[in-house]
Amino acid sequence: MLKDKIVFITGASAGIGEACCEAFAREGCRLILAARRLEKLEALAARLEADHGTDCQTIELDVRDREKVDAVIENLPTEWSEIDILVNNAGLSRGLDKVHQALHTDWEEMIDTNVKGLLWVSRAVMPGMVERDRGHVINIGSIAGRQVYPGGNVYCATKYAVRAITQGMRIDLLGTKVKCSSVDPGMVETEFSAVRYHGDTEIAAKTYQNFPPLKAEDVAETVLFCATRPPHVNIHDVLIMPQDQAAVYASHPRGIGKDL
Repeated sequence: MLKDKIVFITGASAGIGEACCEAFAREGCRLILAARRLEKLEALAARLEADHGTDCQTIELDVRDREKVDAVIENLPTEWSEIDILVNNAGLSRGLDKVHQALHTDWEEMIDTNVKGLLWVSRAVMPGMVERDRGHVINIGSIAGRQVYPGGNVYCATKYAVRAITQGMRIDLLGTKVKCSSVDPGMVETEFSAVRYHGDTEIAAKTYQNFPPLKAEDVAETVLFCATRPPHVNIHDVLIMPQDQAAVYASHPRGIGKDL
């Protein structure tokens, strides 16, 4: 179903983005991998080519840079220009500070990446999908776009924005054959917490000690499910959580290594 489809994935160098690359590569897709860390992208592309024969384009890209985003899409080689699936995965969280104590630089980075970056990429890619009357935009949201937790203030606001933008996209695309989905995970063990704590891996590791979290591959398989439905079916949104997490503020402290 997806063989030779062109899939553009942001934040592709690690975590959920990398897992999405693996999932789509298994399906025979051609991949455009975009992230800030080019060396990681090139290593990933080489592995996917060796494991699956995947044809990859790697692009060093900070989604916060609107002009660079536009230039990247405008200058794709002709054989790569008709993007079939866009996975807006690039995103991050910074800090768990109260609003009256937080760093404005953390706010700016989250808003510029999670909201504006998603918009810049979508604005650059979606016109081609609409013109061709086919395509699929899959936004990676979060349980934080449904429930606010202590210290989550601005990060949660950005994910609420992603949820609203996704709903708006579906309304705007009505009458076309372009689909729009959102995949909203609970706790996933990736680099997310290390980024949130500004590189403090010791504190970040404690985030995942109370119960087995989701793996990036779990989210990627859900993204793949959305992308492989029949033409008349559009998955609007999926909330995927660890078994031991019922809400951002409700979990069962089973502990890692215990029976699942």
